[in-house]
Amino acid sequence: MGYNESLVEGRNVVIEAFRSGKSVDKVYVLDGCQDGPILTIKREAKKTGALIKYVDKSLLDNMSPTGKHQGVIAVTAAYEYADVSEIMDKARESGEPPFIVILDNIEDPHNLGAIIRSAHQAGAHGVIIPKNRAVGLTATVARTSAGALNYIPVAKVTNISKTIEDLKKEGLWFVCADMDGKIMYDLDLKGPIGVVIGSEGEGVSRLVKEKCDFVASIPMKGQIDSLNASVAAGILCFEIVRQRLKG
Repeated sequence: MGYNESLVEGRNVVIEAFRSGKSVDKVYVLDGCQDGPILTIKREAKKTGALIKYVDKSLLDNMSPTGKHQGVIAVTAAYEYADVSEIMDKARESGEPPFIVILDNIEDPHNLGAIIRSAHQAGAHGVIIPKNRAVGLTATVARTSAGALNYIPVAKVTNISKTIEDLKKEGLWFVCADMDGKIMYDLDLKGPIGVVIGSEGEGVSRLVKEKCDFVASIPMKGQIDSLNASVAAGILCFEIVRQRLKG
C-alpha cells in the first residue's frame, strides 16, 4: 500500500471518484454553489459519509494544483477503510479477547497516526474513527503511523455511541480516558475491551462517555491538566497490555 492521498478536482471528476468507489474523506465546495453537479456530489457524499466543507474561492485556488477546480475539490484517503466486522473477525482469528481503540473526534493527523502506531504495538485488533469532525487516513497519518496502517484495520463509522452499543452486545466493555476518572491501576482492564480516547481540546464527548463502563484517569504529577491525546492513548493501551500479561 502507498501513502498517496490525492486531491480530485472538477465536478465530473469528483462525481466519478465517488461512483468508482474511491474512499473520499472530505469535499471542499465553493460556498453558495448549488447547481446540478454540486447537488449530485452532495448526494454521493451523504451516501458514503464524506464530510462537506463550504469554503471561499481563495482556499480552493490555493489547494488546486491546476487551477481548474470548478468550485469543488475532494480529498481521497491514503488507505482503504475496514468494516467494524473485519476488526472483530481479526480478534476472533487471533484467539485473544477483542481489544479495540475508538477515537472520538481526533482532528490532528499526527495524533491519529501516533495512536494507530501505539494501538498496533499494544496488540489492538483495530481502530475506529468517526466520519465527521475528525481527520481521516491522510498521507500524514500514514507516515506518522510508521507503517502500522499496513497491519491494523481502521474503520470509519457514522455514530460512535451506536457503535459502542453494538460492540457491547458482542461482549466488549468500554473504558474512556478522562482526568476525572478512577486511577487506571485500580481498574480491571482485562478481557474484551474497547479504549475510548477523546479529542485534543475537549476530551471524550458527553454522549460517548455515558456509553462507557469505566472512566480511567492517568496519574500525573505536573502542573498542567492534560496529556496529548496520542500519549494518553499509548499509556492506557499499554496498561491493558500489562494487565493481560499479568493474567
